[in-house]
Amino acid sequence: MRSSAREAARLLSGVGCVAALLLPTALPAQAAPLSRVPAADGKKGQELPGMPSAIDSDAPCTPASREKAKKQDWSRQRLDLDRLHGYSTGAGVTVALIDTGVDTGAVGLDGRVTAEGTAGDDCVGHGTFLAGLIAGADGDGGDGAGLTGVAPGAKILALRGTDQRGQASSALVVAAVRAAIEADAEVIAVPVALPRRDAELTRAVADARRAGAVVVAAATPDPPRGANDEIPARSYWPAAEPGVLSVADMLPAGVRPDNALRTSGVDLVAPGAGVVSGGPRGDGHYLGAGASVATAYAAGAVAAVRAARPDDSADEVARRVTATAYPADIPQLDAYAAVTTVLGDSGAAGGVERAADPVTVRDTSGADRATDRATLFVVLGTGGVLAVLWGAFALPRARARGWRPARAGAATPAAVEED
Repeated sequence: MRSSAREAARLLSGVGCVAALLLPTALPAQAAPLSRVPAADGKKGQELPGMPSAIDSDAPCTPASREKAKKQDWSRQRLDLDRLHGYSTGAGVTVALIDTGVDTGAVGLDGRVTAEGTAGDDCVGHGTFLAGLIAGADGDGGDGAGLTGVAPGAKILALRGTDQRGQASSALVVAAVRAAIEADAEVIAVPVALPRRDAELTRAVADARRAGAVVVAAATPDPPRGANDEIPARSYWPAAEPGVLSVADMLPAGVRPDNALRTSGVDLVAPGAGVVSGGPRGDGHYLGAGASVATAYAAGAVAAVRAARPDDSADEVARRVTATAYPADIPQLDAYAAVTTVLGDSGAAGGVERAADPVTVRDTSGADRATDRATLFVVLGTGGVLAVLWGAFALPRARARGWRPARAGAATPAAVEED
């Protein structure tokens, strides 16, 4: 009987080890938030202050950053900007940026920003940050950070699509789109995303396209603080308008962030996490993230294409950007390929049709529920196995004692017989 007990104990120990190994793999993995600048060599990046897309009504303006990046971040390397600038810098193209405004004297942008109305006062700093991604020159003082924008030869027309604190409104965006049309902007970047469709905005976007502008818009708003699991998938505007290039954000691995708001009809994704740029005050740097950041990168790529191919129509430029995107579940912006790729008539038609089809951002809620069910089954199954094995071990001993409780130091009848 002692031998049987030892075998049962060993079996229970083995089952416990197996359960310990299985349970962690059944639980859903949680990605750690990006708090440092991702480096292309896999080493830790330095910490920088974050650039908000909006600030509270009673909060002061975003302060100047005292930190400076020491090297180029992953996003610029992913877009191959060093090679791109050998073919196009966006020279001669005007990009209308509809956001929180742009400081006209910001480092790397001085002399190339025109602001309408109050758009030259960027309290939040977000618009200035995005302008640096679109058209910033390397204003790092020559220390080698390499933070040039996608189209450093382009001009920025700063327009306000939000109030002074970064809260967007349809009326402001409509007025800004109209102003961009009047200024003959070849590219109109709308990093803000509105939750409801507005008839006036629909008409303004249609007029902008008829005027020959490429409209690039964020597929979703930048995610709010906290979990977004309860926010259902939906469309946002003006990204959902016909003919607008809808852009979402991606991580270095090419996937969307865990906290990204869900939507459909995305045309392409671009870098949107751990991205470095400057602000309206001082010469320090910030970290930015979200679909607004990806939209700025896409707008810069469109400007580079428009400069390299001035005879192409707005629709042809938009199709080229999507057709040359890196093929993936959601096509990934390839600024260098958009400028340099030679598209034949037959190849262009096929490639453009595939790239122009709306890409649905995958909803992982079903997979998450399946993972939860699998976890529950593993837990219940392991508990059941342990219960059966315990019964097989304990019941014979209880029967041998005549179902009496075991007493400390008392020998069981089986033990007496063996002695």
